[in-house]
Amino acid sequence: MTAETDLIKLYSGRILELAASIPHTGRLDTPDATVKKRSPLCGSTVTVDVRMQDGKVSDYAQDVKACALGQASASVVGSAIIGQTPDQIRAARDALRDMLKNDGPTPAAPFDGLEVLRPASAYKNRHASIMLALDATCEALDQVENTHDA
Repeated sequence: MTAETDLIKLYSGRILELAASIPHTGRLDTPDATVKKRSPLCGSTVTVDVRMQDGKVSDYAQDVKACALGQASASVVGSAIIGQTPDQIRAARDALRDMLKNDGPTPAAPFDGLEVLRPASAYKNRHASIMLALDATCEALDQVENTHDA
């Protein structure tokens, strides 16, 4: 099987379905933090707005301009993020990175839908785009925590 055929198979029907139905798109009027991240390799960008209440994400919005893999990742994250603590979200980010780089375990529920991206582990040039939504969200959570600590 050629590398091109493998890449075409990577864009499975489920990944394309997720990419076509990203929840929480747009922007929040009054976020606690906003972060825009860009993958230098492919130019994909994700901007996230986060609002926190009682130590959990209470509202979330994302503006996603990414490849189908980055969109699929943002879709899973958007579906799972509300009600999660910063520690749960950081654990999901770390698990996704480990899954892609080291064939580690799938991120824990409710982020276990990221399993659909496991075939992308062979394509290191796609990892940054897949990580964008969680990386941006974690950076936004850091900003919120640093603001409250100050």
